[in-house]
Amino acid sequence: MELSITARQSLTAPSRPDSAREAIPAQAAASHHSSSGPRGKVALRGVGKTYVSCAGPVQALHGIDLEIAPGSIFGIIGRSGAGKSSLLRTINRLEQPSSGRVEVDDVDLATLDEAQLVALRRRIGMIFQHFNLLAAKNVFDNIALPLRVAGVPRAQITQRVNELLALVGLQDKADSYPRRLSGGQKQRVGIARALASGPEILLCDEATSALDPETTHAILQLLRDINRKLGITIILITHEMSVIRDIADRVLVLEQGRVAELGEVWQVFGRPQHAATRALLAPLQHGLPEQLQQALRPHPPAGRHERVLQLEFHGGDGLQPDLQRIAALLGGRVRVLQAGIDHIQGHTHGQLVLALSGAAAPHFNDWQALTQGTQAIAHQIKELGYVADADHSH
Repeated sequence: MELSITARQSLTAPSRPDSAREAIPAQAAASHHSSSGPRGKVALRGVGKTYVSCAGPVQALHGIDLEIAPGSIFGIIGRSGAGKSSLLRTINRLEQPSSGRVEVDDVDLATLDEAQLVALRRRIGMIFQHFNLLAAKNVFDNIALPLRVAGVPRAQITQRVNELLALVGLQDKADSYPRRLSGGQKQRVGIARALASGPEILLCDEATSALDPETTHAILQLLRDINRKLGITIILITHEMSVIRDIADRVLVLEQGRVAELGEVWQVFGRPQHAATRALLAPLQHGLPEQLQQALRPHPPAGRHERVLQLEFHGGDGLQPDLQRIAALLGGRVRVLQAGIDHIQGHTHGQLVLALSGAAAPHFNDWQALTQGTQAIAHQIKELGYVADADHSH
């Protein structure tokens, strides 16, 4: 749903002389960052975080280095205890790093005084897993809360809240209370509240973990629309790889407070290098059907048989699974036993499991020729074994 011109200016162009923005006292940080170029750049330089517990110091983050481009969607993923929340909370200074520095638009947050930190936090919105709505206030008042705290005039609050209600598709829920909302509606209220002050960065702390798959998809679509329309940098943490696959541009995989992998989503998903990434990706993988596993034999069975091949696609060079070309280059009859192909950021990755008539199948040493150059039909070919010919097994 499109925003009005007024809403776009107030949400996306905080440096312009917009009356609603001027009513929010964010000028305290104005001298600490450049007014030119896109806003919302985040950088962590050697960031470490150590907590003190009864059992002694616990290091949650170890020397994290990364840069997040303004206007991008950046995912942070890892298992429980990997340090995701600690890292996210250093960006709005709810957590102070024990070492290293955090920069927003090239400004070291450690150099900001208390007033400037307040102004910074108005530039950084945050949404939560469990919504954090005030049960005694209706939807309108929940969204209006940060504007009232900032001293925005009532007329401007009404205009802004109505624009945000339209943005998140809740125009008819302004007077409703949280107890009467679904989980997805509550999260939409949380998103609208996080956008109230016109932030340049939106932090999402497991924002879809409490939602069912259909509602998760709708919320991710909303976040994509917000990113596209408003140019806001979105940084989200999750333990759900499917969420990262569906929305993020780049992804950081954390493992025990350290960077396990960092890169474009299609690269990390296509060829995960770290055991932690492979473990997180496992639920998205297409395992062999049990019936096929039972039928596979390591050596050719007596009589007519088929060789079973797994063709893998890792993305990156435009190679697509072309069944007609695959059949022509392999020769003979080819049957598809299983297909699991995804398209991420315009790149193809996944696998095909094929049954190839034994007489026509190339020798194992020939597979490399079919994974390189103009003859390539896949990025990698594995021989899984043999099965009896489906048409001659009786």
